[in-house]
Amino acid sequence: MPPAACSDDSQRPQLACGRWTQDGLKLEVRVQTRCSVKKLGDVENGRLKLRLTAAPADGKANEQARRLLADSFRTGISRIELTAGARHRNKTFLIRDPGRIPPELLGN
Repeated sequence: MPPAACSDDSQRPQLACGRWTQDGLKLEVRVQTRCSVKKLGDVENGRLKLRLTAAPADGKANEQARRLLADSFRTGISRIELTAGARHRNKTFLIRDPGRIPPELLGN
């Protein structure tokens, strides 16, 4: 069983940001829009930086953030829920059943 799918807290990987809940992984992010490339950035001040090419209009950046997280965590987009910060740079996502944990999040 991969570490991301473990239900036992002792087997879940230590993260540089985010926290495990009974529903999944609560991930705090800071979004930077209108970037030249779409990618996960570094962890700064306890938040994962998301670099997005979309503009923050009509929910396009939020949708691109969900898709980037779904790809990065190898899970379906329906498993990524924006729980706070829909109109702000600082956002909270709930990631249910991640297929993997991106290296940017692994705490050392």
